[in-house]
Amino acid sequence: MAQDPTLKEADIKGKLVAYSSDQSNSSVEKSGLLGSMPMRLLPADKEGKLRGDTLLEAIEKDKAQGLIPCYVVANLGTTPTCAFDDLLELGPICNRENIWLHVDAAYAGTAFVCPEYRHLLKGVELADSFNFNPHKWMLVNFDCSAMWVKNARYLVEAFNVERIYLKDQHKGLAPEYRHWQISLGRRFRALKLWFVLKIYGVEGIQKHVRHQISLAKYFEELVTKDQRFEVCTSSMGLVTFRLKGENQLTKNLIHKIQERKNIFVIPGQFQNKYVIRFAVCSRLTERSDVEFSWQEFQSQADEIIASKITCEVSDKKGISAIQLSDAGCDKNSIEKCK
Repeated sequence: MAQDPTLKEADIKGKLVAYSSDQSNSSVEKSGLLGSMPMRLLPADKEGKLRGDTLLEAIEKDKAQGLIPCYVVANLGTTPTCAFDDLLELGPICNRENIWLHVDAAYAGTAFVCPEYRHLLKGVELADSFNFNPHKWMLVNFDCSAMWVKNARYLVEAFNVERIYLKDQHKGLAPEYRHWQISLGRRFRALKLWFVLKIYGVEGIQKHVRHQISLAKYFEELVTKDQRFEVCTSSMGLVTFRLKGENQLTKNLIHKIQERKNIFVIPGQFQNKYVIRFAVCSRLTERSDVEFSWQEFQSQADEIIASKITCEVSDKKGISAIQLSDAGCDKNSIEKCK
């Protein structure tokens, strides 16, 4: 309104638009719905990062249509592959365009306790707010979310609703956290965070993070040694991988794994490839657990590939679908062989 006094508040709300990467968490898209504004999910590059030129192109296109870009969510550790957006690319654009830059480091933010990963934070001083979830990797019980804001005044003014029964003589002497969110009350999460910091200390948390990353690297090595598989991405405690070949093979593999219920993994999408996300999460995970998980993948891959070979041979020899079923060929392969 300061830039264009002719616009009314209702006019501005109808023109606001926000941006993030198509690799962002689902909560980012949901925030657009809650804020009643379009959330543009911009395409990431081949490494899963949102680039500055992609963001700038989208901003200029929307401004040309009379819209008002107001909010960007950058990712330090995307959900699908734990990719890190370059804040030194995105930050200057947001600052120049007067756009609020929020950094979502929900999972990977804990890694910044280790000096060797802080280079990924370069440009964070250009952001307006920063969030990470200690309950995801910092050993804190669910739920606990920590957020910093460069200027809390904007947050307070946005949620400030004065009532006579809320006034007191201490106004201005201490932060009134009822102005920081929608509800008047909130759950008390600081104590459990304090206990983790007290018990583990900085060195203990660093040891935990480094140990889990080393386990993920170990799993990556196991996958690489098996020529039937390919590693798609590896970042922090997350490895994405797949069976080489058509996506259906990996879909069949994860379906078998989920049916057996010995380990829990979920699928993902990377460069039009269907992948499996292997994330080291529990503080109790050891090398033996990683080896057990890998044996699960290998044993089920053996069955899938054997079924595929049986199907391919039967296609040449005219074996019936009943025979294929008896041989362990999955439903999709049987349909293909018919």
